[in-house]
This record gives sequence, C-alpha cells and structure tokens, in this order.
Amino acid sequence: MSPIFRQQILEARRAGIMRLIEKQRGSRVISMIHRQETLSFLGIGFNRYISIEDAEEVLRAIRLTDPSRPIDLIVHTPGGLVLAAGQIAWALADHPAKVTVFVPHYAMSGGTLLALAADEVVMDRNAVLGPVDPQLGHQAAASIVAAVRRKDPNHVSDETLILADMAEKALGQVEHSVRQLLARKMDPDRAAETAHLLASGVWTHDHPLRVDDARALGLNVSTDMPPEIYSLMALYPQPTRQRPSVEYVPIPDRTTRPAQQPGGGAR
Repeated sequence: MSPIFRQQILEARRAGIMRLIEKQRGSRVISMIHRQETLSFLGIGFNRYISIEDAEEVLRAIRLTDPSRPIDLIVHTPGGLVLAAGQIAWALADHPAKVTVFVPHYAMSGGTLLALAADEVVMDRNAVLGPVDPQLGHQAAASIVAAVRRKDPNHVSDETLILADMAEKALGQVEHSVRQLLARKMDPDRAAETAHLLASGVWTHDHPLRVDDARALGLNVSTDMPPEIYSLMALYPQPTRQRPSVEYVPIPDRTTRPAQQPGGGAR
C-alpha cells in the first residue's frame, strides 16, 4: 500500500501549492506536467505527452473558470498531438481575462503552441521553447517534403508521394494556425514571419529557443518565475532508479576560506 499512500501525499501537497499560487495571484492555476512517473506496484513508467485526455481536462478547467479570472497554466512537456495542443491553445486564446503560461524547464513543440496563445510567458532563465513544425510518425514533415523534391518523380513510390502530400498539408495547416494565434497581438507581417520560422521546418524539431530567442520572435516573455512554481515541479518526481543520475547537497554552499591559525598558517 506504500506507493498508493505516497501518491496521495504528493497529490495533496501539489494541490496545496496550487491553492497558494491562486491565492497570491488571484488566478485559476492549471498544471500540465509530463514526466515519466512510477505509479504502479510493478514500477512501470508511462511516457507522457499532450493527449486528447489532456485537452478534455484543460478545456473543462477553462470552462469552469469565471471569464473575469486570469488563468495561470504551468507547462512542462515535450509536446504531443497537434489536435490536442491546438484545442488547448485556442481555448486559452479565447479566455477574456489574462492568460499566463509558466515554463520552468521546457515546453517544446505543442507546449510552445500553448505559449503562443498566452498574453504573457514566464520562463526560467534557462528554460526553452521549441519549433512547432509538424511530425508525421517519427519524421519531420518539412524533411519529407524536401527529400521528395530532390528526387526524380519517376523514381518515387506512390506511397512516398502520398506521404509528402500529407506532410505539405500539415505544414500549411500548422503555420496557418500559428499565424492566426500570433495575429491577435502582432501586426500581420510580423505574425506571418514568426509563424514561418516556427512552423515550416527552418530549424530541427528539438532546436532550443531560449528567453532571448523567444523575445526576438516578438513574444512577451518575463523571467520573474514565482518560487512556488519550482516547489510544485519538485513534487512531480521522475521514476525511482537504483542510483540517481544527478546528485547534489540541497543546501546553499556556505564554504568559507580556511581559518587562519594565530601564527598565520592555515588550519
């Protein structure tokens, strides 16, 4: 029963921190944090990403929020389904009150799409966003299109041509959605330019966009991250391993220079 009790304690502590943030900011706090957590007796981990179930839950939370109340969305995700991320992004964009997306570590791909819908993005100084170009399976849509264009059409299978056609449509659809989201707070030309950079495959899909990069794209980015956000993230642990891959002493380093002995020598 120990894993069940531990999970209940974690959930209660998470809820307590979220209520504290809501009280401090007068907002509705929603978290979407995707880690690989050990939740079963057998210790089996589950990979997490933005799914249809996530979209249903976030849309329900937004629907239950008073239109005059700001929304704070805490995002930690590698991305996920374009459909699900798009639904959440437009629900956030349509909320009348201010929407803030907090990125304590990373919000890649579909997570970046959510950030584009926000009125303000609050990032840790070392947090990153990423491109939103669509992927078909494990391949970048832009790369599929580029590869087919370089080949002799007479030596490309019908199946590959169909895949390239789907990839080209996916690129156009995502770029159009991003342009519409950005046009709410940018002039049309700037929105189109930024949408093309983010959605057309200019960069690799895992290219990190840091705070300065996000600002250069025209996003309203702050680094004033509330300490409670970090406390909340600490309550979403990774799976238990035999030995942690990162270790440190979790207290401030108060080391001073060696004390001097009366005769002037170091002790």
